[in-house]
Amino acid sequence: MKKAYLTLGFLVGLVVASILFAAFKPSSSDGGAAVKRMKIAHGLPTNHPVHAGIEHFAERVSVYSGGQLKFDVFPNGQLGSETQTLEQMQSGTLDAAKVGGATLGSFVPVAKVFSLPYLFRDTEHYWSVLNGEVGQELLDILATNGAGNPSGFRGLSYFDAGSRNFYAKKPITKPSDLVGLKIRVMNDPVAIDTMKAMGASPTPISWGELYTALQQGVVDGAENNPPSYVSSRHFEICKEFSFDHHSRIPDVLIISEKTWASLSAEEQEWLRQAAADASVFQRDAWAAGVAEALEQMEAQGVTVHEVDPQPFMDATESVRAKYAEGAVKELMEQIQAVSK
Repeated sequence: MKKAYLTLGFLVGLVVASILFAAFKPSSSDGGAAVKRMKIAHGLPTNHPVHAGIEHFAERVSVYSGGQLKFDVFPNGQLGSETQTLEQMQSGTLDAAKVGGATLGSFVPVAKVFSLPYLFRDTEHYWSVLNGEVGQELLDILATNGAGNPSGFRGLSYFDAGSRNFYAKKPITKPSDLVGLKIRVMNDPVAIDTMKAMGASPTPISWGELYTALQQGVVDGAENNPPSYVSSRHFEICKEFSFDHHSRIPDVLIISEKTWASLSAEEQEWLRQAAADASVFQRDAWAAGVAEALEQMEAQGVTVHEVDPQPFMDATESVRAKYAEGAVKELMEQIQAVSK
């Protein structure tokens, strides 16, 4: 009987120990290593090629880390505007985000180079720059603000955002067509100067308020790429789309410096590789998204104009000259020197 009690006591103790171990062991996907969960945000809808790129980045991080690192994706501006997400990364309350190159100019002045009109000759030149030494230099520069202090974030890789083009209720085929028109632009000094140089009245309005602004006539038109034009359903109001390619501003995958510093060298390398993979994946997704957008535009009765970019390029020469100073001038010269 005494032996039976000892056996029963042993079994009870084993059960209790198992319960305690299950309750207190770290969350794990590979035999005990605690999972680090992080947040990544962007302002676009889930049917946009950028979202596909972000999802791919999160998936590759999980694969490279064996499940030890996980990113939760917050699309549709759920965590705020691009400016707000950069501020959150500086404070360490957000781990990563996709932001437009134009937004970065408010935090790292030299990043204004991204916004300059007709900086890149075409898509091939654009990617030759971004995938080369100059592109890496630009990513590295983002870690330092205009005062020479840490910016609070760093660039990981580029996402394709295509070229920005005009759309309105009337055709825009030459700069004189813009005279007297109120055109929505990003709240970016370079974009505002570019519209003025072409003869338009630049009107900064948040992206989320633009549909209503177009509908109510607060602005006469806007400028963006086909996937954004279609996903926002702006074709319901503006049926004239003009490919003038006045700017090619990349989206940039950014990570908080505080988050980066908390990672081991191995974890940092996982994120670098995942970001590189996501850039390639998103570029393909972008090409497919543009093709699909053009099909939808045709189906919706949108008239697409292929215009001569030279008059627009000539009209914006003063903008490029205005910002061609110091580090921005050096980067402009390096970019223009890159061959295809």
